[in-house]
Amino acid sequence: MNFSEILKFLIDLLAVFLLALGIKGLSKVRSARDANRLAAIAMTLAVVGVFVNSLGGSGIPLNAWAWIIVGSLVGTLLGAVVAKRVAMTAMPETVALFNGCGGMSSLLVALAVAFFPLSNSYGEVSTGLVEKISIVISVFVGSITFTGSIVAMAKLQGWLPTPGWMQSKMRHLINIALGVVALVSISTLLSGGDNGLWLLVISSALLGIGVTLPIGGADMPVVISLLNSYSGVAAASAGFVVGSQLLIVAGAMVGAAGLILTQVMCNGMNRSLVSVLFGGALGSTNSSGSAGSGEYINITSCSVEECALTLEAAERVIIVPGYGLAVAQAQHTLREVTRVLEGSGVEVTYAIHPVAGRMPGHMNVLLAEADVPYEQLKEMDIVNPEFPATDVVLVLGANDVVNPQAKNDPSSPLYGMPVLDVQEARTVFVVKRGMSAGYSGIKNDLFDLANTSMVFGDAKKVLGDLLVELKELGISGKS
Repeated sequence: MNFSEILKFLIDLLAVFLLALGIKGLSKVRSARDANRLAAIAMTLAVVGVFVNSLGGSGIPLNAWAWIIVGSLVGTLLGAVVAKRVAMTAMPETVALFNGCGGMSSLLVALAVAFFPLSNSYGEVSTGLVEKISIVISVFVGSITFTGSIVAMAKLQGWLPTPGWMQSKMRHLINIALGVVALVSISTLLSGGDNGLWLLVISSALLGIGVTLPIGGADMPVVISLLNSYSGVAAASAGFVVGSQLLIVAGAMVGAAGLILTQVMCNGMNRSLVSVLFGGALGSTNSSGSAGSGEYINITSCSVEECALTLEAAERVIIVPGYGLAVAQAQHTLREVTRVLEGSGVEVTYAIHPVAGRMPGHMNVLLAEADVPYEQLKEMDIVNPEFPATDVVLVLGANDVVNPQAKNDPSSPLYGMPVLDVQEARTVFVVKRGMSAGYSGIKNDLFDLANTSMVFGDAKKVLGDLLVELKELGISGKS
C-alpha cells in the first residue's frame, strides 16, 4: 500500500467510527442534534478520502475532476438551501426525497460499472459472481427505492392521489407480474447475458411505484423508515460494486437501523409490515363499517377563556402534539404557553406517540426546534400510567393516536394499535380546526366523552389567544 492508500484507509476508519457514533446518538432526543453533526462530518471525511486516494493515482482522469468538483458544489449548495428553507411540515417529504436520491445514486453507480467494468491493479477486468450479484442488487433495490420514494413524497405533498383501481386486488397481480419480470432479468444477468439490465431497471422502477402508490397516509411513517433501510441496502451493494469498504459498512448500518426503526413503527401501529405493504391504506375498507359511520352526539365545545381558567387551576398538564401542530407551525407559541404555566408552578410534560406526525420522530424534532427541554418529552409506554393523575391534557392536532376505539372497539381498524390513554385524565381539551377524521378516516370516540371539550380553531391562533388569557389572569412565566 502506498501513502495515499494508507491515508484513505485511516480516513475511512475514522469516518465509519463517527458514523456509528452518529447513528447511535440519533436514538435519543438529547444527543440527536450533535449526532447528526457527527454523521455529516463522517460523510465529509468519506468524500475527502476518495479525493486523497484519487490524487494518489488510483485512476480518475483529470478531465473528470471538473465534473466531480461541480457536482460536489451543487450538492452542497442544494443541501444547504433545503436545510434552511424546508418547513418542518415538509420534512417527511424531504426525507423521502433524500432516500430516493440515495437509491438513484446506487443505481447509477451500478449501471456505470455494468457498462464500464472496473479493472484491478493488474489491469484485469473483474467479472466474478460477487460483482454480478452486487450490481443486480444495487440496480434492483436502487430502482425500487428511487421510484418508491418519489411516489411517497408526491403523496405526502398531496400531488398524487391513489387511483381507485390501485386499492383493488388487481394491484397484487400487477406487482407479482413485475416481480416475475425482475427475477427473469436477474437470472439472465447472472447467467452472463447483458440484455436483461434495462428490463431489470424498468421492472424494478415500476414495482417501486406499484407497491408504494396504494399505501395511505397513516402508514407513511413505516414506509419512510423502510425506504431509508432500502437506501442503506442499495448503498452497501454499491460498495461491493466499487470495492469501497466504507460504503459497505455505512450502508449496512443505515440499512439495519432503518429495519429496526420500521419494526418499531409497525409495533407502534400494531400492524405487520406485510399488511402495510400489501394491505393498502389504513381504513380504506372501513367506509361502510360501524366504526367509520358513527355520528358525534355528545360534543362539548368551549372557549379559549374556559380553557385558560382550567389550566390556571391545574397542577399537572400533559401536552399531546400531532401533525396539526406542525401544519400550524405553532410549536414556538406552544413553548411560550408552557413557559407561562411552568412559571406558575404547573408541571408540564409532552406525550409522544411513536407514529405521531408523518415520519418517525417528527414530533421530537418539532419540539426540539422550539427548545422544549428533552426531559419533558415522554414516550407512550412511560407517560400512559401518568394520565389518571393528570389534571389537564391538551391535545394539539392529534387524532388517531388518542382514539379510544383502539382499545374498546374490536370492529375498528385501529383496534389493537397502542394509543395514548388521554381519556383517563380529569379534563381533556382537543384543539382542532373542525370535526374531520384522522388518517384512518374514522370517528374518534374521545370527542364524545364527558371529560373532553373541543376548542375549535387553528392551533397557532388558539395557543396565541390562550397565552394572552393566561397572562391576563395574572400568570407570568420565567423566560
